[in-house]
Amino acid sequence: PEEQRAARHRLAFEELLLLQLGVLAGASRTKEKGIKHKKDESAWNKFKEVLTFSLTAAQERVIGEIYQDMESDVPMARLVQGDVGSGKTVVAAAALYKAVLSGFQGAMMAPTEILAEQHYQSLSSLLECQGIKVDLLRGRTSAKERARILAEVRDGKTGVLVGTHALIQDRLLFKELSLAVTDEQHRFGVMQRAALQSKGASPDVLVMTATPIPRTLALTLYGDLNLSLIDEMPPGRKEIKTYAVKYSLEKRVFAFIEKELRQGRQAYVVCPLVEESEKIDLQAATELAELLSQRFSKFTIALLHGKMKPDEKEKVMAGFRCGEIHLLVSTTVIEVGINIPNATVMLVRDAERFGLAQLHQLRGRIGRGGFQSYCILMHNAKTKEARERMSIMESTNDGFKIAEADLSLRGPGDFFGTRQHGLPELKVASIFDDAALLESARQEALAILDEDPKLTLAVHREMGWLMKERFKIIN
Repeated sequence: PEEQRAARHRLAFEELLLLQLGVLAGASRTKEKGIKHKKDESAWNKFKEVLTFSLTAAQERVIGEIYQDMESDVPMARLVQGDVGSGKTVVAAAALYKAVLSGFQGAMMAPTEILAEQHYQSLSSLLECQGIKVDLLRGRTSAKERARILAEVRDGKTGVLVGTHALIQDRLLFKELSLAVTDEQHRFGVMQRAALQSKGASPDVLVMTATPIPRTLALTLYGDLNLSLIDEMPPGRKEIKTYAVKYSLEKRVFAFIEKELRQGRQAYVVCPLVEESEKIDLQAATELAELLSQRFSKFTIALLHGKMKPDEKEKVMAGFRCGEIHLLVSTTVIEVGINIPNATVMLVRDAERFGLAQLHQLRGRIGRGGFQSYCILMHNAKTKEARERMSIMESTNDGFKIAEADLSLRGPGDFFGTRQHGLPELKVASIFDDAALLESARQEALAILDEDPKLTLAVHREMGWLMKERFKIIN
C-alpha cells in the first residue's frame, strides 16, 4: 500500500506540474519593467473621506495589496475575488484613482452594456468629485460622442474609460494607460484581456470576478495572477432567506410577492432556461410577463431579455432602477452586476435547470439594501443531484461554500465552463483532493520557469515537448 500511495503521488505531481507549467508559461510571464505609481498616504485618506460608507477590513487589505503592486516596477497581475455584493467596485475605483493621481490613465472593461453602464455610474460618483473625468464607451455610442471620447482619451483629458469590448477596438489610443481592469474575467477570452493590456506599455492588470472559485481551481485557471480575496460583506446587509418550493405552492408565492410589492418593494421573476432554443425562451418569458400582468394588475410589469435592443434594455433598467417598474420578468440577462437596493424578492422558475454558480449569481441581485430579502426557487427537481443543489442553496449564502459544493458535484471539467479554458482532463490527480500537491507543483513550476522560461535546457526539454503534445497550451 505504501508503494501504491507513493506511485500515485508521483504520477499526480507530474500531471499537476505539467499543468502549472502550461498555465504559467502560457501567461507569457514578463520580465520587462512596469510603471511605478506614486506612494501617497494623504491622497488615499482623501479618497476615503469622500466615501459615504466605511470600507470593510477585507476591502482595506485588498486595496493595500493592489497599491503595493502598483508602487513596484514589476507589472501587477492580480485577481480579486469577492462574493456578490462584497464591494469590488470601490476596490477598482481606489486602484483607478491611484493610477490617475500618478499622472496616468485607467480603463475598466465589463462583459455587458448593462454592467458597463453600472460601473460608469458608480465610478463617476466616486471619482468625479476628485476631479477625475470618467467616460463610457459602448458599441452603441453615437459617432459624434465616440469621436469626442477617442480624442479626449488620446489627449489624456479622460482619466478613466469604462466600456465593453469597444475598449479593444484598434482606433482607441490612450495617452498613457497604466492600469487595465477587467470585470467578470471568465466571460472574456485570454486574447481580449491581452488586447486591453496592449493599449499601454506594460500596464498593471487587475482582474475581478464575483464568481467564487475554490483556491485550487483559481490557481489552475489563473495561475499567472496573484490572488486577493474580499471575504467579508459590508455591514448592515441582512442574510437572504432562500426557499426551494414546488409549483403546488405557486399561489402562495404570488401572494407573498404581492405583499412585498404593496410595501413598496420590487421583485424579479427569472424565467426558465431552455438551452435548445432561444426562441422558446423568449416565448416563455413573454407569456409569463403577460400572465403576471393580469395577476399583478395594480403594478407595473416589464420584460427584459437578451434579444432586446440595447436602448430598450437600458430604458427598462432605468425604469426598474427609479422604481417606476415594480416587477421585472427576465431571462438570465440580469445575472451579473445589477444593483437595485429596493428589490427584495427573486423568484427563479424551473430552478433545477440552473447550475449552483448561476443560482448564486442570480440571488446576488437582491439583499443589496437594508430590507430583508427572499430568494424563492420554484422547481420540479427529479434527480438526486438537482434536489441536492436546491438544499445547498437553502443552507448557505456563502459563495465559496457553494463553489466547493459545485466543484464536488460536477467535477472540475464542467465547473464554470472550464473546458473553454482548454484545460486537460486529469487522469490521476484531482484538483479537488490534491490541493497541497497543486501548491507544491506550482512552486516547482515557478522555479523551473525562472531558470528556463522557454524550457530549452536539456533537463527541461521533455517537459516542454510534453506540454505541446498533451495540452496544446503553449506554442
